[in-house]
Amino acid sequence: MITIHDFVFGPFQENTYVLYDETKECVILDPGNNTASEDKKLSDFISDNQLIVKRLILTHAHIDHIKGNKYVYDTYGFLPEVHKSDLYFIEKHLASATMYGLNAQQSPMPKTYIKEGDCIEFGNSKLQTIHTPGHSPGSITFYNLEQKFMIAGDVLFYGSIGRTDLPLGNYDDLISSIKNKLFPLGDDMKVYNGHGRATTIGFERLNNPFLV
Repeated sequence: MITIHDFVFGPFQENTYVLYDETKECVILDPGNNTASEDKKLSDFISDNQLIVKRLILTHAHIDHIKGNKYVYDTYGFLPEVHKSDLYFIEKHLASATMYGLNAQQSPMPKTYIKEGDCIEFGNSKLQTIHTPGHSPGSITFYNLEQKFMIAGDVLFYGSIGRTDLPLGNYDDLISSIKNKLFPLGDDMKVYNGHGRATTIGFERLNNPFLV
């Protein structure tokens, strides 16, 4: 069974996730850590639970979700894996940091890309992937039907949706991704997102003002 642990990092209050199972193998999703104390919090959790990092995967590559890429690479030796359509944001990482007044180290570049239909495996566990563009062109949602959860990045929030006014964002694509790709996974699917509290597909289908 997959255990989901989340951290809230940085001025954007970004949710970083570590997923692991009974084998102790784990994957890191969207590392937003960018200070010594945040780095330590992530590493202490991994070492205290005797976890074995297997992959670094990204729902998308906006700056708040990739600030910890270099630390994860330097510490555990894993390059980020992302949808190829989001390479633009990794290439512009330092420029984005300057724009927001943040200190940052350039993220290492991916060598492996994630596409719709890929299966992310670790230990005895699997995550399926769907391409859910709109917030960014390469946004990916990872989900597990057996445990009924998804890691949706900034596609869908509690009572809201991801921004589309950032570079390469597209409102129509985002709404289509949510309604045509996330909604069919079922109302009982829990949605772990990139900022704020978790929600469910059923709640958002009935209550989200952007979707009703």
